[in-house]
Amino acid sequence: MQEITQDQFTPINREQLGTEKIVRPSVNFWADAWRRLRMNKLAMGGLITLVVLLIMAIFGPLMTNHTYDFQDYNNLDKFPNKSFWFGTDEFGRDMWTRVWWGTRISLFIGVVAALVDLIIGVLYGGIAAYFGGRVDDIMMRFMEVIYAIPYLLITILLIMFLQPGITTIIIAYSITGWVGMARLVRGQILQIKEQEFVLAARTLGASPWRIILRHLIPNALGIIIVQITFVVPGAIFTEAFLSFLGLGIKAPLASLGALISDGIGVLRFHSYRLIIPTIVFSLILLSCNLLGDGLRDALDPKLRK
Repeated sequence: MQEITQDQFTPINREQLGTEKIVRPSVNFWADAWRRLRMNKLAMGGLITLVVLLIMAIFGPLMTNHTYDFQDYNNLDKFPNKSFWFGTDEFGRDMWTRVWWGTRISLFIGVVAALVDLIIGVLYGGIAAYFGGRVDDIMMRFMEVIYAIPYLLITILLIMFLQPGITTIIIAYSITGWVGMARLVRGQILQIKEQEFVLAARTLGASPWRIILRHLIPNALGIIIVQITFVVPGAIFTEAFLSFLGLGIKAPLASLGALISDGIGVLRFHSYRLIIPTIVFSLILLSCNLLGDGLRDALDPKLRK
């Protein structure tokens, strides 16, 4: 073996040591995801639009002296003007108030649908994936039966026993809406539960519930958040579709779907009654989808730079 001598080594200067320093400050996963989301102009535009629409849904009806159900027979079918910013309908009701009140109801249904998915779907999918085996088979068969039931059929059956309205729509969505989230979470946790930190938690004596709630679900939180951004517009669209068919919100309450349905009947003579709620409805769906696409890219570790 050749002997190693001192001449074969070259001393390193202090200036060269500085090249190995970490220049960029260390950031956690969520801070880096927020940084990448801010760089996505379309996603930030969708987020800002959603915030503005939410603010208008809360405070918009308070900007006028009219209520959503007040009928002013001296101002029937008025085009947008200084007194009625979005015009009036055939009963003299202020369309500005009704549009933002309808936006409030539509967003409320979307948020409740997201909460249902978050609570039922995430827990159901997490339990099925963690225990696996016969438990997973039984839970998946039950979920497939629920998924096979048409949502519209459930809604019609509920309307036969309950009055059409917000409660009926939420109950009908709660029966089947969580299935997509449960399947997505199950597939994600099936991959995560085989990693070493789950084995370490089991070795230390952690209970199954603690492993699911503290280790598995938080590691699948990225894909859950992205899915929620698509659940909200899906629920809003479902409500609009049911209201359009006459199975949803009933007068004098207003929703975007009900306003669009009423506006189609007077499109030739009072087109503003269709155009205005359609624009608001389209902005909600477009903003949620743009934000969802941006979150999907921001939370993907493979795209991290």
